Amino acid sequence: MTELRPGLHRYVAPLGERFVALYLFVGTDAALLFDTGVRDSVTETLLPALTADGIDPSRIRWAINSHCDFDHTGGNGALRAALPGVQLLAHRLDRALTEDVERLIGERYGEFAAMDGFDDPPATTAAVRADSDLVLLDGELRGGEEFDLGDRRVRVIHVPGHSPGHLALWDERNNALAISDAVLGRTVPTASGTPAFPPTYRDTDDYLQTIARVRGFDADLLLTAHYPVYEGAAVSGFLDDSEQYVAEVDDAILGALDKIVEPASTLTIIRAAGAALGPWPAAALDYSIFPVTGNLERLRDRGVVRESIRDGKRYWELAR
Repeated sequence: MTELRPGLHRYVAPLGERFVALYLFVGTDAALLFDTGVRDSVTETLLPALTADGIDPSRIRWAINSHCDFDHTGGNGALRAALPGVQLLAHRLDRALTEDVERLIGERYGEFAAMDGFDDPPATTAAVRADSDLVLLDGELRGGEEFDLGDRRVRVIHVPGHSPGHLALWDERNNALAISDAVLGRTVPTASGTPAFPPTYRDTDDYLQTIARVRGFDADLLLTAHYPVYEGAAVSGFLDDSEQYVAEVDDAILGALDKIVEPASTLTIIRAAGAALGPWPAAALDYSIFPVTGNLERLRDRGVVRESIRDGKRYWELAR
């Protein structure tokens, strides 16, 4: 069964060794889709599942992208091809990267290439291009908007940290909050539950504020894109783990810098911290550059570490 609660459906599409979950809010007058996954998520999973569930796809009036990452927007073109009348929407801060895969690759995934020496391998970048079918959106959101489905409303919540324009959806009738990647635990799992790679939040203060805001809804059902469904007491457990992991990243950074005599690159810090950051192989560990950079910037702003630039490269050291 895809229906978790009345009018709230979860569709799980394969994503390599992981999965991505799309959510459909169905009312008496209209339906709203949260995220489109990659191209095949729409054509191979969503549309056939709607038929199996007896849901007319034309009821989907709106599709909201939670944020700009390709595994949440890559099905936009396929959805529009199938449903020409659907309105595609995202937060204004993520809109440009939601509409242009080259900007997404260069500005988000390639953020650390020049100054920090980290970038996706060519095969990963090729897969992003191959799996993405991005199109121009029909409008943008800011948070606070409500969508009338007929028998209930779904409210848009701005929850930055993983990306500047990340969105969540609040279904008050079902006491359910769909957060996609707004909160990321302590490891992103494979479909079998084993650790895949680090939780890639980026702006640490925003991320912690988002965790607090999500906690404030006291939702009984927490719906993510790449994790199991959290219900009841498991909701607060997931949020607690996510918050605790941020503190552990601080400890790992400070422990590594304390052992390094000279100013160090972000990747040097990550590799020195190693298992203190999480249980991933070396290639996956390097993706800690997203949360580690966020924490380093936060520690810099608090006067705990110093940042310096030499020959266009970034280095960090303790402010002793």
